[in-house]
Amino acid sequence: MSSHVIQHWNPEDAAFWQRQGHGIANRNLWISIPALTLAFAVWMVWSVVVVKLPQVGFRFTTNQLFWLAALPGLFGATLRIFYSFMVPIFGGRRWTAISTASLLLPAMGIYYAVQNPNTPYEIFVILALLSGFGGGNFASSMANINFFFPKAQKGLALGLNAGLGNLGVSIVQFIVPLVITAGVYGVLGGGPQTAVVGGKTTQLWLQNAGLVWVPFIVAATLAAWFGMNDLADAKASFADQAVIFRRKHTWIMSFLYTGTFGSFIGYSAGFPLLIKSQFPGINALDYAWLGPLVGALVRPVGGWLADKLGGARVTFWNFIVMALGVFAVLSFLPHAGQGGSFSGFLAAFMLLFATTGIGNGSTFRMIPVIFLTDRKRATAGQAATAQEQAVKDANKEAAAVIGFSSAVAAYGAFFVPKSYGTSIALTGGPQPALYGFIVFYVLCVVATWWYYSRKNAPTPC
Repeated sequence: MSSHVIQHWNPEDAAFWQRQGHGIANRNLWISIPALTLAFAVWMVWSVVVVKLPQVGFRFTTNQLFWLAALPGLFGATLRIFYSFMVPIFGGRRWTAISTASLLLPAMGIYYAVQNPNTPYEIFVILALLSGFGGGNFASSMANINFFFPKAQKGLALGLNAGLGNLGVSIVQFIVPLVITAGVYGVLGGGPQTAVVGGKTTQLWLQNAGLVWVPFIVAATLAAWFGMNDLADAKASFADQAVIFRRKHTWIMSFLYTGTFGSFIGYSAGFPLLIKSQFPGINALDYAWLGPLVGALVRPVGGWLADKLGGARVTFWNFIVMALGVFAVLSFLPHAGQGGSFSGFLAAFMLLFATTGIGNGSTFRMIPVIFLTDRKRATAGQAATAQEQAVKDANKEAAAVIGFSSAVAAYGAFFVPKSYGTSIALTGGPQPALYGFIVFYVLCVVATWWYYSRKNAPTPC
């Protein structure tokens, strides 16, 4: 048996946790975080690349560019459904290494494709789809880390993994515009492309948008393979995990997580476009990275607050603030092209991004508590062996639900900006879409209160 496989893992045993569990868990967490950050960077890299393709000579239509930006989100969300179940089948160490190494395909593909102006559009479509590997990685990464930590520390651990992983969105929007302006890799990076920017001719190394991540992906892959662990107790087939589809909490929590992470990734994707359409005098790319940065950094705080105050309580109040945040955005928008305040609009959106981060952390803390509570109730009064098995089953189910709910929520990367576009096309402004978001958040408030946070709630957490 490999030395990387741990045969018995019980983080709820205080003596075991103090003696060796906590050191092993933290090592796996801190290897997982940079791997997930890179995954988000590769997933969102097309949000920057598509803006530059016309400048270096690719004659794609606006609709074609839109699809290149949207396909990673759609494919990544779909992959998450399958990735949700991979850790118990393959093992966390193996799957983290494999899934991180897969990021080399889109990264190197971009490097080669953008250097040839005759590269057909179909190749770009394939590469955009392959970037969805980065989106899929989130589901398996979160499921894996969930196994390592005790209930009392899951909120902070999952918040750190996801929050610092989410930083990849902000990092890619900040780093790529810088690295494509110089030949940072010398002759190994290839020659520049002639670009026309603002009526002026300049040189861009657009291939760096992919190449810049390659050495880091290789390092993260090796770190995962040699430094992480597989847990024998976490082994389960797909059939074993498929029981989650019969649990009502799977669907309730997927709905709530769509309200938090779906909002985060959707707002991240649509923020530049919304700024450009409503405040045309503002350079949207100067501000696009701020929102994802705020949301990512605040996410661990949401997990920590949930550990201290209870996940349901934090989630309940957070959705109320999210609804109020959208009302604030509406109040600062221009109407019929007149009025509006960009500073107020920006502040309101920073509040929204912060609440998406807090809600992301608190909802993911709720999931393991809910499933542990349910499984313990089912074995109450039974033998100690049955109760120990209930804890193992709860961890497996919670890990699968964490992954599956993240898959459902990731479709926000497509639907939020699409809602803006449809609303603007039909009414001339994004207001109807934003009012729709408020209605959705109110439904989330009601669901959280009824099932989890009210006095005598059926499953308090």
